[in-house]
Amino acid sequence: MPLSFRNATRDDIAIILTLIYQGAAAPGLVAAPEPDAPATLAAFDAICRDPNQRLVVAEIDGAVVGTLQLAFLPGMANNGAWRGQIESVHIRSDRRGEGLGSEMVRWAVERCRERGCAMVQLTSSALRTDAHRFYERLGFSRSHVGFKMKL
Repeated sequence: MPLSFRNATRDDIAIILTLIYQGAAAPGLVAAPEPDAPATLAAFDAICRDPNQRLVVAEIDGAVVGTLQLAFLPGMANNGAWRGQIESVHIRSDRRGEGLGSEMVRWAVERCRERGCAMVQLTSSALRTDAHRFYERLGFSRSHVGFKMKL
């Protein structure tokens, strides 16, 4: 069955949160917020208003099986080149191993090409070595060391 993609709607917030927080998927995440929490709705609305952001769901036969966020970032380096940033790629746990994640990332890379991005970047927790191998199989290379500061 073909995978289809669309921009998320408010009706998708609960399933997106379920996908992100399933099985403590990402180290350091606290408990999942309520779908109607003011901060959650404000974040969703800010993403939807920003023409350089897309919060996407992937569906099979109308059922959401994955999500990702895609950002288009202008930059001064590389002659003002734009870059695509892929974030928060999650597949429903019972659908993993079917190639859906690969299809989602390839779809996102193609959207970056369409927007004229010179590169696509993403980050992955240092603890998720399986995810690192997954991204390397898709053509990504370990080119930088990332740093974060919690505020």
